[in-house]
Amino acid sequence: MDAIPRSALAGIRAQLVSQITAQLQARTGTPSVGSKVTDFESLITAACARHSVDPALVKGLIEAESGFNPEAISSAGAKGLMQLMDATAAGLGVTDPFDPAQNIEGGVSLLAGLLQRYGDESLALAAYNAGPGAVDRYGGIPPYQETQVYVPRVLSYRRQFSAGDVWEA
Repeated sequence: MDAIPRSALAGIRAQLVSQITAQLQARTGTPSVGSKVTDFESLITAACARHSVDPALVKGLIEAESGFNPEAISSAGAKGLMQLMDATAAGLGVTDPFDPAQNIEGGVSLLAGLLQRYGDESLALAAYNAGPGAVDRYGGIPPYQETQVYVPRVLSYRRQFSAGDVWEA
């Protein structure tokens, strides 16, 4: 009997996580965003219009990255709504990553560049999460568990925002 390649297992794992997440959300309701989305709606809409990015995709990314918490700090040091690293933020002209307007503008600008570079939402999201170097090195979504789960999670949130679902707090 032949062994299943690691890359195939990672893909299967990501699909299962996505399916389980969707089932749990169907049973318990969607993520607890509530009015937090509307707090940033105008900033998201304006930045997305400037950079030609789908607002639902950005909302999905923000939900996955920070849960719409503008004060969020990851264990790696990423900050704000769109979880910008200090060097990335500085390169994008963001002087205060905790300022929602700056963070959203910088994050949407970064995402727009990745979408243009890769021409594929999944690859752009993988690059947002793991870095463009990892996507380039692996020729696709890197086999990192975090990234394998992240991409379908953001896309699932995006579908919910696209559908106009009202998320209850």
